[in-house]
Amino acid sequence: MAEADAAAIQPAPIIVKKVTVEQAAGHHGGAWKVAYADFVTAMMAFFLLLWLLGATEENQRKGIADYFSPTLVKTRQASAGSDGLLGGSSLTDVDAYPKAMGQTGTRSITVPRGLTGGPVEGGGRGELEAEKLKELRDKIDKKLVQRRQLTHLARQVRVVRAPDGVRIDLVDDANFSMFTLGTTILTEDARGLLTVIAEVLADESNPLILRGHTDSLPWRDGVVANNWSLSAGRAEATRQALIANRIETGQFARIEGVADTEPLIEDNPADPRNRRISLLLLEQERRRERR
Repeated sequence: MAEADAAAIQPAPIIVKKVTVEQAAGHHGGAWKVAYADFVTAMMAFFLLLWLLGATEENQRKGIADYFSPTLVKTRQASAGSDGLLGGSSLTDVDAYPKAMGQTGTRSITVPRGLTGGPVEGGGRGELEAEKLKELRDKIDKKLVQRRQLTHLARQVRVVRAPDGVRIDLVDDANFSMFTLGTTILTEDARGLLTVIAEVLADESNPLILRGHTDSLPWRDGVVANNWSLSAGRAEATRQALIANRIETGQFARIEGVADTEPLIEDNPADPRNRRISLLLLEQERRRERR
C-alpha cells in the first residue's frame, strides 16, 4: 500500500516537442521595390519630357536636341576611315557629321543661342569675349569710382557684345541726359563720362564707330530740325570730345546718325533711354578687312 502511494506521488514525465519553422521568401527578396523605383523614375522622365514639349518653342527644342547630339570630336573619331594609316582611308570619304547630310548637303549644325564652345570645338573664343566685356566694364567702373562726382553715372553705361565687336552704350534716362534738350551741346556730366570712356579706350587699337540715337518725340512747330541731323550732330560732338581726350583721329572708322530707327526700348519709342550714344569697338580683323 505504501509502494502504491509512492508511485502516485512521482511527477509525470516531461515530453519535448521540436517544431521546425521554415523562413518565408520575404516577398521575393525585395526585387519588386527596385522594379517599382525604375518605373517611377521612368514616369518622372516621361512627364518631364511632356512638360518640356509644352513649355518650349520650336527653336528651343531644336537647341536642346542639338545639345544632346554627339559632339564633333566624338563623331570625328568614328568618321570615314578613322582607323586608317593617316586617320582616313580616303580624302573623298564622307564624314559622319550629324544633321549635315554628309558632305553633300547644305544644312549646317544648329548651335543653341548663347553657347560659347569649349577649348576644342570653339577655341575658347566665347570665353575670351566674355573676359573682354568684363575687363572693359571693370575699367570704366574703377575710373568712375575714382571720380566720386561721376560714380552715379555707372548705371548709364552698358557694355554688350555686338556682331562686329564690343559696344559701349551711354544711355539717357529721366534723371540724366548726355546733351541739352534738342541740341548737340554736351552736359557737364556727359563731358566727365566721355573723359572716362576716352581713358579706357586709349589702350585699345581697334577702330571705333560712333552712332547717335534719339527718341521719337516730335519737334515743336516752327523748329527747322529733325532727328536725323540731331543724332548725327551728337555723334560728331562725341567724337570731338573723345579727340580732345587724346583718342587718335584715325581710330574712328565712321560716325552715324540713325535718329529713332533703332530704339533700345522697342515698345516705347518715346522712352528717354532711347536717347543714347553707341561706341562700337570693332574686332581687330575688321580693320584689316577695311584696308
